[in-house]
Amino acid sequence: MHRIYMDANATTPLLPEVFEAMRPFYLEHYGNASSIHQQGQHARAAVDHARESIARLLHCRPAEVVFTSGGTESDNLALFGVLAPGDHLITTAIEHHAVLHAAQALASRGVEVTFLPVTPQGIIEPTTLLAALQPNTRLVSIMYANNETGVIQPIDALAGIAHAGGSLFHTDAVQAGGKLPLDVSPHGFLKDVDLLTLSGHKIYAPKGIGVLYVRRSVRLSPMFHGGAHERQRRAGTENVPGIVGLGKATDISADWIKSEGPAKLAALRDRLEQGIAAQIDETGVNGAGAPRVCNTSSIYFDHVEAEALLIALDLKGLSVSGGSACQSGASEPSHVLTAMGLSAARARATIRFSLSKLTTEEEVDEALKLIPAAVAHLRELSPTYNKSEAHSIA
Repeated sequence: MHRIYMDANATTPLLPEVFEAMRPFYLEHYGNASSIHQQGQHARAAVDHARESIARLLHCRPAEVVFTSGGTESDNLALFGVLAPGDHLITTAIEHHAVLHAAQALASRGVEVTFLPVTPQGIIEPTTLLAALQPNTRLVSIMYANNETGVIQPIDALAGIAHAGGSLFHTDAVQAGGKLPLDVSPHGFLKDVDLLTLSGHKIYAPKGIGVLYVRRSVRLSPMFHGGAHERQRRAGTENVPGIVGLGKATDISADWIKSEGPAKLAALRDRLEQGIAAQIDETGVNGAGAPRVCNTSSIYFDHVEAEALLIALDLKGLSVSGGSACQSGASEPSHVLTAMGLSAARARATIRFSLSKLTTEEEVDEALKLIPAAVAHLRELSPTYNKSEAHSIA
């Protein structure tokens, strides 16, 4: 059975070119990048080269790039690194749990936290942020692209409002990385972003490596202690193979973004959405009408439990998700979808399709054969589905 993978927002496959770039640093050039001998300095040169690749992607200085173990650590470092008891943090109701749970932990330590609501399309309105600012607002943290719906926030406007109010601005750009241009330079559209999170395994690099961009004017308190690595911002021996892989994947992503890659992937996503809408009644796209990243579709199928549909499709060779991979197995409906106003039943009937840049037209067409059949079968078993009415509509 040829399996079709449509869960790239959970993780992407490691590109062969990335693996080949990493291989020598596992087997031959295994030195510690902090050692002064030749093996160590070879590793240091590789780390520096990767740092420069990421700096080119972000249009920042290499010294502003901090390597971490992944998106979760980067988000936590951004929040815990700048906030102290008595400070005010503004974030949103639709953040990844790496931010939400960090915010809750900070609240228990004396940090005041405000969670902004979203529109039914999943957008943070700039006026909502403006109204929430306080004299003690130290940090605003708003994700760039949502991991469940793909909805893109107006980060440039939101960051500008935060700066005008005297606050720092952090964005979790994990789902934007490798899909959208990122420019934090003084003349870039993200010029007011002070801290930015990226994760390697979302852009075809390995798991266990990530980045926190830290503008040089930001004083960041480290979470780990034990060494002067990463300019004393993140102690710990560098994951040289992972860093090399991330640098290679970054170069590939930068070229792909400049090409027609995002437009071609968006066309495949639209083909999937339109095919589902044409064949299945009582379904719709969450966040439709809002700007979305090129690969993501959050689609509800009324009268179907997402978990049952996910299993049925998996048995047919199609890998999808019921939402965030970090919520897999959770009984509660998606916090993102409920914040957008969806009922618990509709949130539990939602499947996330997230295509990769390796997805083909043939795979989309095959998925469009599998999905209607699986939905129809599960609806036949549903006591809430009016079969005669549905057939008359069709």
